[in-house]
Amino acid sequence: MVAARNLRRTFGSGDRQVHAVDDVSFDIPRGQLCAVVGRSGAGKTSLLNLLGGLDRPDGGSLSIDGRPVFGEGLRPTRRELTALRRDTVGFVFQNFSLLPILSAAENVGVPLRVRRTLAGEREQRVSLLLKLVGLGEQRAQRPGELSGGQQQRVAIARSLANTPRLLIADEPTGQLDSQTGRDVMELLHAVVVSENVTAVVATHDQAMIELADRVLTISDGRLVEDR
Repeated sequence: MVAARNLRRTFGSGDRQVHAVDDVSFDIPRGQLCAVVGRSGAGKTSLLNLLGGLDRPDGGSLSIDGRPVFGEGLRPTRRELTALRRDTVGFVFQNFSLLPILSAAENVGVPLRVRRTLAGEREQRVSLLLKLVGLGEQRAQRPGELSGGQQQRVAIARSLANTPRLLIADEPTGQLDSQTGRDVMELLHAVVVSENVTAVVATHDQAMIELADRVLTISDGRLVEDR
């Protein structure tokens, strides 16, 4: 599902250069839950941004779902990267990133509206996803009326709206208490199985690490352990 070869991303220049991603290579099979771990500033978010097409590498190559994205001679346009994020990759963020004026159902339906999905099909998909994350009865509530754990569940449902093949989550339990965080992690694990997606999750959460099929450890931008 993900094939990375010698990925590099450097910020700054001269003495202020930071090698956020430094010659990183790995493969992640379809249907695997992969945790990316390391101390703050190790390069986890920079790596996830490359995998999701939110940033471009300075070197190396990347393929997603058998399709080359970055590499020698490949210079994807902004439109092509937008299409990758819209059609292939789903994102879950630490701060939920829900629109406060929209209901849970409307938030989940935003990606489907962007794709101009027909109203009936959109409603069916939204209802299915809210039931999947255990929020079928909260569909009319706005984010401010939901707990942190419920908001993150809505965010997970939204990330699945367009049936992505790769799910990227950056510290998805960072703002949740330990029990709620474990519940969200178990939900992510269940989603990998039920939706047949591949998930790459940056985390410090030991519960997530225990649930993962694969753990990549990043230190100073380099992959130091793959287990």
